[in-house]
Amino acid sequence: MRPGHALVLFSGGQDSTTCLAWALENFAHVETIGFDYGQRHSVELQARQTVLSALRAQFPQWAGKLGDDHMIDLAVLGHISDTALTSDTEIQMTAAGLPNTFVPGRNLLFFNLAAAVGYRRGLHTLVGGMCETDFSGYPDCRDDTIKALQVAVSLGMGQRFTFETPLMWIDKADTWETARSLGGQALIDVIVNDSHTCYHGTRDTLHPWGYGCGTCPACALRKAGFELWSQRAATVCKRFAAL
Repeated sequence: MRPGHALVLFSGGQDSTTCLAWALENFAHVETIGFDYGQRHSVELQARQTVLSALRAQFPQWAGKLGDDHMIDLAVLGHISDTALTSDTEIQMTAAGLPNTFVPGRNLLFFNLAAAVGYRRGLHTLVGGMCETDFSGYPDCRDDTIKALQVAVSLGMGQRFTFETPLMWIDKADTWETARSLGGQALIDVIVNDSHTCYHGTRDTLHPWGYGCGTCPACALRKAGFELWSQRAATVCKRFAAL
């Protein structure tokens, strides 16, 4: 068990659900924080509550550790952004070499506001699902950015904060495996049935890897990771069967 208490940046998606399970496994007390920034896939805000309820109901070993959930109105970010995540715009690459799903300043604001809540509630470990292995090149998902922000926030708050990113150096297939290792098939089922990743907010079709349109970058990454993870698992099973 790690010292201190943790606050998880929890969107209701696959990555943040896995990170929440990781935090519940490693800390005695865990709270969650979410942000309503005018995202077009606002269905993820509903998914947050469904996932939290499922974790409390299905994982008694974690239920007592899972504390308050905090929702922050960050509509101003949507107002000042011109991105495919905050408006009904076609997803495409920009001249800067980034997809227009990049919301400038999003993770920077998320961590700063989470730290402000953590300061007040004695939660000095902040956990985020950022990843530099399978990502779209977002600069605020990079390990260097998170490390620099940790230093700046700790200095600015006058208290030491630790930013944990358990998924930073693993791919999506390994993210599925991490979830399985933490909560077994039950957690995989929660992620598939209850979490939400699709940028379009589509929840009318349940795929083996979860709900979504199946074509947006978020769906494509989640699907590819699930299929690779399934292939790896099948290969391991065949090897054991041959022994």
